Amino acid sequence: MIKRIWQKGRKQKVVLIVTGFVLLLLLIIMRDDYQPALLFLRKYIFMGLLAGVVLYFGISRFRNSEKIGRRMLILGLTGLFLAAVYFVGWNMGMYSYMQKYNIFNDLNLIEINELPLTRNERIQPYNNIVTMAYESVSETQEVSPPQLVRVDNVNQWTMAVQPAKEYFWQRVNDNTEEIFSVSSTSPFPRFSGENRVGVTFSIGESLAFSRNTYNAVVQRFNPWQLLTMEPDQVFYMKNDEGKWVQVVSLIRWKGFFFPYPVFGGVMVIESGEHNFGDYLERIFLGKGTYISPKKMKNYSYLRGQNTLSEKVSRLQAQSLMFLGGFTDPLPWNMETAVKIPDLKEDQNEQPFVTDFNFDGVDKEAYEGLYHWFGLEPVGEERTSLAFSVFVPADGTDRLWYYNHAKKKEGKAGVSAMPLKVMESKKEYDWSVNAPVEFRPYIKEIAGRKRMFVLTTIAAKRDESKKFDGSATPDLALVDVEYRDVIWIDAKHPSDWDKSIYTQLNEVWRSSEKIGHYFQEENRLKDSVPELPLKELDSVVMDKRAEIKAETDSLKLSDSLPAGKQ
Repeated sequence: MIKRIWQKGRKQKVVLIVTGFVLLLLLIIMRDDYQPALLFLRKYIFMGLLAGVVLYFGISRFRNSEKIGRRMLILGLTGLFLAAVYFVGWNMGMYSYMQKYNIFNDLNLIEINELPLTRNERIQPYNNIVTMAYESVSETQEVSPPQLVRVDNVNQWTMAVQPAKEYFWQRVNDNTEEIFSVSSTSPFPRFSGENRVGVTFSIGESLAFSRNTYNAVVQRFNPWQLLTMEPDQVFYMKNDEGKWVQVVSLIRWKGFFFPYPVFGGVMVIESGEHNFGDYLERIFLGKGTYISPKKMKNYSYLRGQNTLSEKVSRLQAQSLMFLGGFTDPLPWNMETAVKIPDLKEDQNEQPFVTDFNFDGVDKEAYEGLYHWFGLEPVGEERTSLAFSVFVPADGTDRLWYYNHAKKKEGKAGVSAMPLKVMESKKEYDWSVNAPVEFRPYIKEIAGRKRMFVLTTIAAKRDESKKFDGSATPDLALVDVEYRDVIWIDAKHPSDWDKSIYTQLNEVWRSSEKIGHYFQEENRLKDSVPELPLKELDSVVMDKRAEIKAETDSLKLSDSLPAGKQ
């Protein structure tokens, strides 16, 4: 057809050339719009080819058959096969099952025999940070999802103050002008002063068209990346030069049979003003500098940092259900089948980004941020802690796990914690309060490492779906072994371990035969001088004599008539 039009004359040739040029231009400019379709084909390429082959042979046999009965049989069998594939693959979860099995085989699993210690515990839960951030912005602004990252060697919640999605003109015209960077270890995060950082990004998560972060990153992909990668979470942090940058986590789809997601590196977008040259670059080339997982070690600000997509880490943690073999998660086995316990009240699913110190556990592990999962058996009534999983938050190709179940430690899991906290404070109105985000607290106390879960009591208004930011949060630690709840002071983290010891030391002495680890106060220390034993005895005897003389004098005084006293 095109050849016939081309041969008709000069005018038709010009029309074809212009039309082809426009189509090519649209193909380049609009690749962020059709990229999800390419990615869909990549994710389900095997299932698509299987369905295509069955349809091809089914239709061929149907056309070659002369008998109506045979044709109807072939058509019915083809439809039945496709329906069975859909039912087994999606309704029964077999596609997801095979996908997780591929992930499990791809993991670099390392079992540890000792838990790492936690440090720099965060106080406020995720949704409280969101609420407090929205209390500090204007009507036409909103904040991006907060992310826990390392800034100047301190763990901070960072989020962009950007044009609100309800105001289209601001999304088209304005930039992202400010970033909140607040301490994660403070009970009172302050959204003012030095915690409001003035920095301009012409690319943002809420901005429209080519200035949207997703669109700009997809436009930056090469043809192969368009088929295999997708942008996910956006993090704000400082680079090695001390400048604020946007770091976009990338997911790469790997494999042919049941493709699965892995960490694909990051796209780094630098700050800058919006201008015409910037506009042309975004339209045709996109924005950002791609850093592959192998090259991330060359950038110190990305090592031990939080850049891994939580979609990837959740699937990696769930894939540990295959530790007992390919058939173990099936209904008639399930010896090592586990689940991620997502509590309805939390409003923030696992993983919880936590700062760990692996000294003495594994020298290959770094000290920094990890995605922590507390896995439990799949049954609703089984709430024991089966595995503690530590996924490097910087995308390092390793996964550490500690098998509580195999060691028969009998620790309680996250699902069992809310009722224990509520039971310990019956005077609370638990209809408008809830213990949320049970994250790990592992410290060396009284001679060995002990594991607790730290929870914050979050409040919410009646008929509100979200928690409200707490100015002075109540904190509780739950001992996963002894099931006791210790209420702690959010303002004095340095006293937490002593508070734990004060409440549980007698139980530990009875159960574990431990000694004394925190020095107890001596009431006589300030009143009695430090003397040799013989001199101390004489001081005590003299003091007793003085007390006896005073007592006798008082008795004599009471026995005398009133006029002779």
